[in-house]
Amino acid sequence: MKNLRTPFSPIRFRNDTLYLLDQRKLPGQEKWMSCRTSRDVWRAIRTMVVRGAPVIGIAAGYGLYLGIRSFRGTREGFLAKLAREARYLDSSRPTARNLAYALERIISRVKRCHGGQAGQLKRIVREEALKIHEDDIVLCRKIGNYGSKLFKRGDSILTHCNAGGLATSGYGTALAVFYALQEKKVPFSVFVDETRPLLQGARLTAWELTKSRIPCRLICDNMAASVMRAGKIDGVVVGADRIAMNGDTANKIGTYGVAVLAKAHGIPFYIAAPSTTFDLLAKTGKDIPIEERPSHEVSHVQGKLLAPKTIKTFNPAFDVTPFSYIRGFITEAGVLRPPFKKSFLKIRKLLKKK
Repeated sequence: MKNLRTPFSPIRFRNDTLYLLDQRKLPGQEKWMSCRTSRDVWRAIRTMVVRGAPVIGIAAGYGLYLGIRSFRGTREGFLAKLAREARYLDSSRPTARNLAYALERIISRVKRCHGGQAGQLKRIVREEALKIHEDDIVLCRKIGNYGSKLFKRGDSILTHCNAGGLATSGYGTALAVFYALQEKKVPFSVFVDETRPLLQGARLTAWELTKSRIPCRLICDNMAASVMRAGKIDGVVVGADRIAMNGDTANKIGTYGVAVLAKAHGIPFYIAAPSTTFDLLAKTGKDIPIEERPSHEVSHVQGKLLAPKTIKTFNPAFDVTPFSYIRGFITEAGVLRPPFKKSFLKIRKLLKKK
């Protein structure tokens, strides 16, 4: 892999072993988990050892290789095994588009190799998984560069959840904008939503920005409206898990509320995401599956019960922000603005090339 610098490296692949920074332990511990089978990778994605749409896709690509690396048999048998492993890994989390994209990309590359036997096809799977990882680093750099041009000296930017190095190959999508501003020596500051119920903003984004010495302040989710009304926010940048072709966007639960508040206060709201997060088959947000997660994530915080034991909960992991609330999409193809039906043609062309 090319020696491209990133602020963080939450995922590493060496000697046919996938190493993942366990994001459940942050910020208290920096602990790495090793994965040697596709089952290990499935569990890591499902239990949120690794989270964030781009890095989930990267992990799934490596997981697909780990699932077939010991296969012995015919080409037909290999292709059947590859398809089963892909379906299995895709079932780990339903909303993040990058996961399915990575699996589809690898299978497509394998099928283009006519006549190859199992050994050659395994090498192709490994090479493509590595290429997906490397591509993400390049894409995130471009996103950061384009996004940094949207802000000026002294701006204060709000972000929700974590779309930083921890959620990608190491540079981020939404936070890539901040890293690019820092590298350009443009003074700015960040407000970080805590992001209930799993506190990815408080635990992960605040950790990243603090380690990178980017000025930031942590606020409770229900403080966003007050901070906006006080004139302390100049823009909002968040990531995405899946984007429909009309611009409706699924991201961490609470994003929709932030978008509504931003529009009410005349504040530009941007989505930062690579082309791999766009779903060509999803016409609107209604076509995006929304994952529901376990009850205890709402009733407990860091393992401590904060509600009555018998209380029922509702825990969708994501919500969908309608396109009308979004000022633009920061992508590796530039900043895409309304009408999205026209500007998204750039994304369609990029995805068809891959």
